[in-house]
Amino acid sequence: MHIGPFALANPLFVAPMAGVTDRPFRQLCKKLGAAYAVSEMVTSRPDLLRSLKTSRRANHEGESGPIAVQIAGTEAQMMADAARFNIDRGAQIIDINMGCPAKKVCNKWAGSALMQDETLALEIVSAVVAACAPHQVPVTLKMRTGWCQSNKNALSLARAAESAGVQMVTIHGRSREQGYGGHAEYDTIAEVKAALRIPVVANGDIDTPQKARDVLRYTGADALMIGRAAQGNPWIFREIAHFLAHGTELAPPLVSEVKKMLLAHLQDHYTLYGAFIGVRSARKHIGWYLRALPQGEAFRQHMNTLDDCDAQVAAVAQFMDQLHQTMDRMPARVRQLSACEDAMREASI
Repeated sequence: MHIGPFALANPLFVAPMAGVTDRPFRQLCKKLGAAYAVSEMVTSRPDLLRSLKTSRRANHEGESGPIAVQIAGTEAQMMADAARFNIDRGAQIIDINMGCPAKKVCNKWAGSALMQDETLALEIVSAVVAACAPHQVPVTLKMRTGWCQSNKNALSLARAAESAGVQMVTIHGRSREQGYGGHAEYDTIAEVKAALRIPVVANGDIDTPQKARDVLRYTGADALMIGRAAQGNPWIFREIAHFLAHGTELAPPLVSEVKKMLLAHLQDHYTLYGAFIGVRSARKHIGWYLRALPQGEAFRQHMNTLDDCDAQVAAVAQFMDQLHQTMDRMPARVRQLSACEDAMREASI
């Protein structure tokens, strides 16, 4: 699997999720088997490019490559400038967001709203490709099946994007009107894959090793992009990689391993955000890690009352130690994807 000049170790990608896939989360997923991760969506607005929020989203210190940054916006020149801005700060791949369904993104005609205006969408694609070409930086595109069920135009847009120089397309198997509800469909992804020469990536509802295998077989996709199923479950990437390679399932991680993993994640999180924001923004990650565990919900409610990093770490360590006394391994993952939608609503340009 290649994206331009970059060879990837496997076909497992971390989806860009605003408020979730920051540098600590991306690094953790890569350590646990993901070959590629895309940053949170970064605005193309010049007045916000140097804001603290944007600088955190574009922070790649110590991250293994290739470094991929997703940009969002509605004006071709602005998007081209944003691509150059991020390349100057280390981006090795630029991804264009035409998939985000969040209202505050689509209301500004960015994200998946661009699929309603193919002319504007292709103006943006062409401008970004032209801006990246002198730097030999590949451009990729993430989109949905269409704006609504009655107008699925992923195939026509993907073909035009390929002709304009895009080097990989990722398709979430839902329309914008579906949001994250219902079930992803893979017929559209298979149709796009059959029509394009560049790599096509399947995204949507891939939450088990068996589902990963089935989606790859059905769509013929070159890779899989996993988002919500990795929240609180970053070891899903090594589980899928093992299953695809050997046809057998890995045992769930040891409780002691998850404790070590979570505490390291928290420390990296605090380093990026600082104590005040870090202790608060870490709550969702802790909740996702623990939601399937005995007494996990009760602990989450208690943890949400803590506003000190040391107290948060101590509480998590104590909870995990108590759990370790009663069970050796994590239970089978109970995925409640609908509970993760609040994180997606944090998307903003």
